Amino acid sequence: MSAGWVAVGVRSTAMRRRRLGPEAARALAARPSLAAAVSELASGPYAHDVRPDQTLAEAQRAVVATFVWNVRVLAGWAPRDGVVMLRALAAPVEALNIDEHLRRRADPAPPAPYQLGALATAWPRLAATTDVQGLRRVLAQSHWDDPGSDDLHEVSVATRLSAAGRIVVDVPNARAWASAAAALVLARELAYRAAPPGARVRFLASRVLGPAAGNALSLQELAGALPRAARWALADVSAPEQLWRAEAGWWGRVDREAAAMADRDAAGAGALVGTVARLAVDAWRVRAALELAPRGGHVAEDFGAVA
Repeated sequence: MSAGWVAVGVRSTAMRRRRLGPEAARALAARPSLAAAVSELASGPYAHDVRPDQTLAEAQRAVVATFVWNVRVLAGWAPRDGVVMLRALAAPVEALNIDEHLRRRADPAPPAPYQLGALATAWPRLAATTDVQGLRRVLAQSHWDDPGSDDLHEVSVATRLSAAGRIVVDVPNARAWASAAAALVLARELAYRAAPPGARVRFLASRVLGPAAGNALSLQELAGALPRAARWALADVSAPEQLWRAEAGWWGRVDREAAAMADRDAAGAGALVGTVARLAVDAWRVRAALELAPRGGHVAEDFGAVA
């Protein structure tokens, strides 16, 4: 074990303490107002970016920004192969930047992009583009690949599937999670879009899930065609309205497996990947808690599926 991986193990253990955790997230959701919840959050592990006067959208964004910052800190301690993993794990955040960049002209007050630093794949070049055609050219010359369409939604779906594909290749410890995430992306397309996915989206899905799943024409067909590694994502889904629970289940399983992974491999790739996964789950859970806080402390029973 190299000194670099030992340092990552030590830093990862400390970083996992920067989570709010499920019980504290539940308490946050039960705060009497959004202002009270954000004020409380601003004094805890998300204080790097959360401020007491933020709106719901600003606070939720700040939660993700703090997650990104923590991953960048880990990258500063990781050896080269660890940085490769972290760059792949950060790809979904870069995909969010791409989504927002495409819609920036329609937004009178666009948010600042997430600052990925050395974890960015092609973001500085993508940020300099001024139209979807230019963005596609940059994507095609990078690890992202050409999304195959100028349609903003197709670009968004393609980048999310491409991010999953990169995790499958570069982060073996997260392969099953990424495959299941790709299955959920494709499931939403089949369940809610009037038109079938485009050829490029199907190709990118096929690279992760196999051609049978990539070419599925319905939610039921997709569930039956998924490879073993991803089948659990849709195991209890028979109708579109069940997908949100499947997504919550995905996060729950990632959290459990990431905790076990980090414990098993306290000074290696398992510690690094497990830590990033647990930080990501916590950020997702806290964002959900903030969504509920404006209800004045009336926490939905379904928050149990989140926390």
